[in-house]
Amino acid sequence: MSDSSRPLRVAIVGAGPAGIYAADALMKHDSLTDRGVSIDLYERMPAPFGLIRYGVAPDHPRIKGIITALHKVLDKPQVRLLGNVDYGTDITLAELQSHYDAVIFSTGATDDRGLDIPGVELDGSYGAAQFVAWYDGHPDFPRTWPLEQEKVAVIGVGNVALDVARVLAKTGDELLPTEIPANVYEGLKANKAVEVHVFGRRGPAQAKFTPLELKELDHSPTIEVIVNPEDIDYDEGSAVARRSSKITDQVATIIENYAIREPKQGAIHKLFLHFFENPTEILGADGKVVGLRTERTELDGTGNVRATGKTTDWEIGAVYRAVGYLSDNLPQIPFDQQAGVIPNEAGRVFDEGAHLTGMYTTGWVKRGPVGLIGHTKGDANETVECIVEDMTNDALLSPATPGDDAIIALLEGKGVPFTTWDGWYRLDEHERKLGEAEGRERVKVVEREEMLAASEPHKVPKA
Repeated sequence: MSDSSRPLRVAIVGAGPAGIYAADALMKHDSLTDRGVSIDLYERMPAPFGLIRYGVAPDHPRIKGIITALHKVLDKPQVRLLGNVDYGTDITLAELQSHYDAVIFSTGATDDRGLDIPGVELDGSYGAAQFVAWYDGHPDFPRTWPLEQEKVAVIGVGNVALDVARVLAKTGDELLPTEIPANVYEGLKANKAVEVHVFGRRGPAQAKFTPLELKELDHSPTIEVIVNPEDIDYDEGSAVARRSSKITDQVATIIENYAIREPKQGAIHKLFLHFFENPTEILGADGKVVGLRTERTELDGTGNVRATGKTTDWEIGAVYRAVGYLSDNLPQIPFDQQAGVIPNEAGRVFDEGAHLTGMYTTGWVKRGPVGLIGHTKGDANETVECIVEDMTNDALLSPATPGDDAIIALLEGKGVPFTTWDGWYRLDEHERKLGEAEGRERVKVVEREEMLAASEPHKVPKA
């Protein structure tokens, strides 16, 4: 039975937007006002913010403005950041269960969902998530990226596909004013791509783009967006989709405008949006990508498509698969490999039909990697309602050592060089000073060691 005479102790594994929104929902819940809540946010990276720092394209400062709102949550005295702590290695499930009344897993999604077509294993076939991690300066990914092909393809019609296509089509100098680190700038500056082809198997009314992302493709003076007028096609199902969704209608309208406009003068890069082209094989020679085969599709009246049997081979030197993210499979936590989520009911983690006491989940690892960042707020509220209900029913964990200091003693005893919220402010200042020296707002630090040295200098081993 949880001791109600002290604040509710909650561990949140994953300090991205989903985890931070969960912390915010806990602090704001009316049923916890009197008792209070004490929250530890665990993060595998030395810096917080997850997807915002390592999954959003660097030329999206507007989206990164969400960090301002997340800052306000982490500034609260009820929340403590414990970064550079790897769940399953630095801290175990049993240790969390002995220190907290409840544990929320909000680890998101960092890997690529598979694409089951021949040729995915070829040299030059890449998962979009890997490329995003590279240009966002993720320390666990290579520092270089091969950008040697003049014609590249992106498979997928979501916002990640647009981000990848836009970064591939822009020049390094266009992206230099952003926070990209030096190795990314050097890589993009050497990029040889002059044609970027985005392929989707359905039509404009079925694309998963958002209007803002779609419009942004055309903001660069070096990029001409091209759509084949023959790809502007709608059936009754598509018409219904446009009438029932303002966003769908806006997306279709923007695509139509791309199809009918005059050529853009002075644009050295061509970005093609292809619809009704279903990728069926990545073509190779000597183990390397040399093309992409697609099969033409047509609408069937419901908004879905059927194959026509007509195929086209496109001369392509590299293929980026942006068909969805796959959440991480966490140690000692059940995982649905097919759905890519932790099995749950409204946020309660379930294993073989039973709720694992005190275990909860939120965000992409709860419902799958779909929707915008703000959608995770609803996930968090639903999960927190379950925690509060279980607290009321005395159905949470009964931690042996729930004190705030006990977990710090545990981590220090193990020699884990964990980072803190104060440390993030020091890292933030360090990155801004690096940017100031180059006339930029910030330059992102890539190496874990440098992040740790900037945020928690006293924890860096002496040489």
